[in-house]
This record gives sequence, structure tokens and C-alpha cells, in this order.
Amino acid sequence: MFNTDKTPKTYTPGEALQKIAAFCAYQERTQKEVEQKLRSYGLDEDEAGEIIIRLSREKLLDEERFAQAFVRGHYRHKQWGRRRIVQELKQKGISEYCIKSGMKEIDGEEYYQNLVAVLEKKARQEKEKNPRVRRQKISVYLTGKGYEQDLIKIALDEHAAAEAAEDE
Repeated sequence: MFNTDKTPKTYTPGEALQKIAAFCAYQERTQKEVEQKLRSYGLDEDEAGEIIIRLSREKLLDEERFAQAFVRGHYRHKQWGRRRIVQELKQKGISEYCIKSGMKEIDGEEYYQNLVAVLEKKARQEKEKNPRVRRQKISVYLTGKGYEQDLIKIALDEHAAAEAAEDE
């Protein structure tokens, strides 16, 4: 009933096409992910390439659409900055054209509001009392989330001004 030996199950190109079509229909995928999966099914490079071309023609595999969905999800839900999103897309092997297309999904005003929300949440959690060290720690955190230094500085200055006004 179960495949007890650790050798991966191999599929014919027809079986692999059915399985990979379901894999692509479930969520957006990159060509790199699909190729790795097809190779794990025991297909050679040519067979995998033909299936990828067919999936692309049938609109089951579209890297531009993947990039757009990835950007939307990561900037809205994970609240990542542009730099981190671009870095992740490059690691996934997405082309510059698709990355640029995906980055158009970011609304500048909403993006800045995300930055402010992440900053305020981190500021509430930060235990550091020394204002300079505190600011540095928050800045490092925001940089790690992928936000740009100039925006971080503006947001930190606004946050500091708001805190100073509250204290008066």
C-alpha cells in the first residue's frame, strides 16, 4: 500500500502532466519550482521542458502572475518592504521584467502606512530605554523587513515627533 523504500515514485510524462497541473492550479508557482517537481517525478530535462511549455500555453504557469501575487501577499500580509520582496523574487529565479511587473502592485501610500504600522508595533515591543539605541534597533528591524533607509528615517522622525508631542 505504501511505498516503503525511499526511492521517489516515477511517473510517465502523461501522469506527471496531470499531477503538475493540479500542483499549479492550487497556487501560483515559478518555473523553477515546477521544473524541480517534475525532475523529482523522474522526468528528464526535455520532458520537463515540454510540460512547462504546455503549462505556460494553457496559462497554468505564468511567472508574471506569480510575481504579482507574491508582491501583493508579502507587502499586504507580511508587510515586507520593496527591497526584501525583490530579493526573494530574484532568489526564486523570476526575471527582471516579471519583478518590475509585480512591483507595480505596490501602492505608495499603503506601502508607507505599512511601514508606519510595523514601526509602531516594533516601538511598542522594544524594551530599550536609551532613545538613540532604541531608534537604531527599530531601524535595523525595518531594514531587515526590506524597507528603504530614506523612508525609515522619515517614519522614525515622524514617530519621534509624535511621541514628543504626547509627552508634553
